[in-house]
Amino acid sequence: MPFGARLAAAMDAHGPLCVGIDPHASLLEAWGLPDSPAGLREFSSRVLEAVGGRVAAVKPQAAFFERHGSGGLAVLEEVVAAARETGTLSIVDAKRGDIGSTMGAYAEAFLRDGSPLAGDALTVSPFLGFGSLAPAVELATATGRGLFVLCLTSNPEGASVQHARRGAGAGTTTVAASIAASAGELNAGAEPFGSVGLVVGATIGAAAQGTGTDLVGVNGPLLAPGVGAQGAGPDELRAVFGDARRTVLASSSRGVLRAGPDLGALRAAALKAAGEAARALRG
Repeated sequence: MPFGARLAAAMDAHGPLCVGIDPHASLLEAWGLPDSPAGLREFSSRVLEAVGGRVAAVKPQAAFFERHGSGGLAVLEEVVAAARETGTLSIVDAKRGDIGSTMGAYAEAFLRDGSPLAGDALTVSPFLGFGSLAPAVELATATGRGLFVLCLTSNPEGASVQHARRGAGAGTTTVAASIAASAGELNAGAEPFGSVGLVVGATIGAAAQGTGTDLVGVNGPLLAPGVGAQGAGPDELRAVFGDARRTVLASSSRGVLRAGPDLGALRAAALKAAGEAARALRG
């Protein structure tokens, strides 16, 4: 079954929430864990024990594992495998983007059947040209995995690229609108939606409208970081996503993780966030 269909079913079953697994140093310290591969392993294990099988997806942030070298990468492999065992979709947040054979190698690492780093989906960067993602698109399609393409992010620096206009005259469009249109072409005709989604920050305000980005036309999942601790609540989600909000997968990291290390508190925080996201996006 394609990733888009599997994600839609998971969102219907558990609510439109993705829980980030972000073992950065301050959280490890707050949980009383060492900033080491052993600390990463314990942290990730507790998160998965609390939310596995209870939320639509989890999203390990690769950078927090990579900074520990081979030991951290080994833990990331374990996280991907453990999520699969719980029946929870995993989105590896690695934001890979390159050209030619290098992009092909990234695709092999994160999207190939049998690769220990291959979750159910991968975040990718299109800012070397959307066409540079072709190796990832082709392999994800062949293996039933998904992609989340950076489009409209909440960092202030992103607007200088994402809001930039290209073309001339009546054909002028923004970079973000072009990315969304390219994703929509790949998802055309897919039901309930396609497997090539976008990353659209939940705190971007009116940026989608201002850049002419057709989020409904994407016909794919919209991964929305920034829910909870970063300030996006029901009103912000409705304002940002409008008629596209039923395809939104809200992502919460610190908003859930700061409830740890107690398993019950983590689980309660995740279920509360899932319920709030469902009311905001599907009400």
